[in-house]
Amino acid sequence: MNRARTTEAVALADGKYLYGIIDAPAPATFDVPAIGGRGDEVHTITLGRLAAVVSNSPRIEYDNSRRNMLAHTRVLEQVMARHTLLPVCFGTVGSDAAVITEKILHERRDELLGLLEQMRGRAELGLKASWREEVVFEEVLAENPGIRKLRDSLVGRSPDKSHYERIQLGEQIGQALERKRREDEQRVLDRVRAFVHKSRLNKVIGDRMVINAAFLVDTALEAQLDASIRAMDEEWGARLSFKYVGPVPPYNFVTITIHW
Repeated sequence: MNRARTTEAVALADGKYLYGIIDAPAPATFDVPAIGGRGDEVHTITLGRLAAVVSNSPRIEYDNSRRNMLAHTRVLEQVMARHTLLPVCFGTVGSDAAVITEKILHERRDELLGLLEQMRGRAELGLKASWREEVVFEEVLAENPGIRKLRDSLVGRSPDKSHYERIQLGEQIGQALERKRREDEQRVLDRVRAFVHKSRLNKVIGDRMVINAAFLVDTALEAQLDASIRAMDEEWGARLSFKYVGPVPPYNFVTITIHW
């Protein structure tokens, strides 16, 4: 008797994990593992033209472990192969299908349909470019005689006795690198601007990264953007390394946040 009540409580505690919103009036399923590792089916909840991509899930707070993040992303990638997608923030769990239908598909219908139209026929692609460290440092010294002179004056001097000069040298190198980073960032953007609908510049990571950009691109122009980035790699590859990824879920241009 107690065992039966426990099983019933677990079943009642299940909610719906929400991955994203698509334009798909007919019910659909996706052959991809759901988050949580229980073997739940990824399916849709539909209302008119709108559909929420969901799977059954415990009503828990998911930690952003690599396993959970990959499971979430793999569902989105599978859905993207068939539909225009509005991604929902990782870890969003609704209490049941009725709440998702009312709070999202009904109350936010016009907003979501408008965003789907903005994303239709477009894809997000990511580009990171980083300096090859030894090359950019030599460029800084060649372009800034004052920095080279200060650097040379510290050779053989005790760190304790040249502490402030070393701080000054570090500051000057940092300023020179930032100027160079902005110049190189602009050169990259100038080369891709004709093929990009929207750009978002994210924070660069570390001293070597020049640009950390996301591009929203019309799929008809994707091949031209690919060619442009290949050309930059061939032309500037001796001083810059490029990392180009996508298509990926368009998190940088639309993310649906749910407040139950």
